Amino acid sequence: MEEVIQIEGGHRLNGEVRISGAKNAVVALMPAAILGNGVVTIHGVPDIEDVKSLETLLKELGVTVIKNTRDSYVLDTSTMKNTTLEHRAVSKLRASYYFMGSLLGKYGYCKIKMPGGCDLGPRPFDIHLKGFEALGATIEYEKGYYTLKSDQLIGCKIYLNFASVGATINIMMAAVHAIGRTTIENAAKEPEIIDVANMLNKMGAKIRGMGTSVITIDGVSVDEMGGCTHEVIPDRIEAGTYIIMAAAAADCMKITNVIPTHIEALLSKLEDMGVNIDPDVDSITIRKTERYLPVDIKTLVYPGLATDLQQPLTSLLTQAEGISTVVDTIYPERFKNCTELTRMGADISVDTGKATINGPTPLYGELVTATDLRCGAGLVIAGLMAQGTTTIRGVHHIYRGYEHIVEKLSALGAKITKATLE
Repeated sequence: MEEVIQIEGGHRLNGEVRISGAKNAVVALMPAAILGNGVVTIHGVPDIEDVKSLETLLKELGVTVIKNTRDSYVLDTSTMKNTTLEHRAVSKLRASYYFMGSLLGKYGYCKIKMPGGCDLGPRPFDIHLKGFEALGATIEYEKGYYTLKSDQLIGCKIYLNFASVGATINIMMAAVHAIGRTTIENAAKEPEIIDVANMLNKMGAKIRGMGTSVITIDGVSVDEMGGCTHEVIPDRIEAGTYIIMAAAAADCMKITNVIPTHIEALLSKLEDMGVNIDPDVDSITIRKTERYLPVDIKTLVYPGLATDLQQPLTSLLTQAEGISTVVDTIYPERFKNCTELTRMGADISVDTGKATINGPTPLYGELVTATDLRCGAGLVIAGLMAQGTTTIRGVHHIYRGYEHIVEKLSALGAKITKATLE
């Protein structure tokens, strides 16, 4: 028996939906919390599978983890011990690699299985490892395990060949307890990096420049860092996904707990498509669009269009009147969703790093598979627009990053249910 999501298409969305805390921030905030000695309380944590995996790994390290309220976690590191991370939860999410930076930074030692996550083509984390080596760590890979060691990390200048979010955060965490000053040049600028740095600073770290291309970390001792209370920023990818859902299938839908400046690139492209957008300070209202215009999109590092939004946006582009192109410069192989959309009736051709969409084409309910998290979100959007019933397999991917997506959409008027497939 396999759990699936079934969507009866053609039902219009109306109402209000609240965006959860940012998945891509939380998956770094929870490993970052172990860098201090004290109790860290994090509010706004989404109820998603990746958080459950991180909770498991923290408990493996002896951290006391208490779920205080529906979305608040209390992490107490006083009982923590540095042990090999080999639980299957390591293989469930890519972000388990953040324990490399936090454990290396705090203890000078980390042994961990190869991290997992969605299959988006080549996603090497050599940039992370080179950063650790620049700080003075030695790294060995043997029989599926990474071992990182250092008697003492020493601050230095590190230039990233690519402005990687993961590498920026991981190196930043490792450098928190390094001797002297570490400068990360060509650092990524994503809001999630700012969120992690803000929490670390509350704990006692000395980080400046987050949100710019140059981040400076002045090392402090482990004893100088304690606990704190922190509120997670809203999830800009979940916000963008629901905004695209609204553009695809809503009469009038309000998305709340949003920071509009975090998704300006998406909003600009949707306006180019003719979508009726009404932004406010912390919310965005979408009203029914009668006609979608074709656009060309290219994913870029922040503040450009997020690669995590190109698959949901591709589903909407199947209804644009003309030819649209999608180029993914971050993950050129991130087009497995196109095979599933074609099965539903879309006219899409894929070349290296590029999809060409010829629309509009009617979509029809079909049995499709979510091959990764954002592909799953894109298929939900396609299902909302399709005629008939769409059955989505691989729903564990969707649950990794979207809190209570079935319940949220049901409340908006969608005909969406969880079911089992024999």
